[in-house]
Amino acid sequence: MEVYVKRKLLRGIKMLIEKYINGYNQRSQLEFKNVSKEIIPWLERTAEENNCSVDKKEWKSKYNSYVVYDYEPFCSDGFEINITVSSHDANYLYFLKFLYNNKLDTIEYLNNCIGNP
Repeated sequence: MEVYVKRKLLRGIKMLIEKYINGYNQRSQLEFKNVSKEIIPWLERTAEENNCSVDKKEWKSKYNSYVVYDYEPFCSDGFEINITVSSHDANYLYFLKFLYNNKLDTIEYLNNCIGNP
């Protein structure tokens, strides 16, 4: 299976630090924007292995900002996938971000080696 990843679209990572949940439990959150559909299982598995939890996964329409699903729509073309991951220690999130960026770099490098545009 060939996976082509556009670097500009998948580098949307936003760190949300010191967000309180239930008013007392401080957790750090990391939001991955416009994640490729093929990378989602890897990202969820890697987050779990690194003491992180996937808090939110949403499909947001590229054409209408009001259309947001918390489940995969029947036809997922035209949607960007955003995933929010949290942990008690921000260092786990930094490491997850590092792994994610390395995964994208490796995919891009391999695509360039086989001659994809």
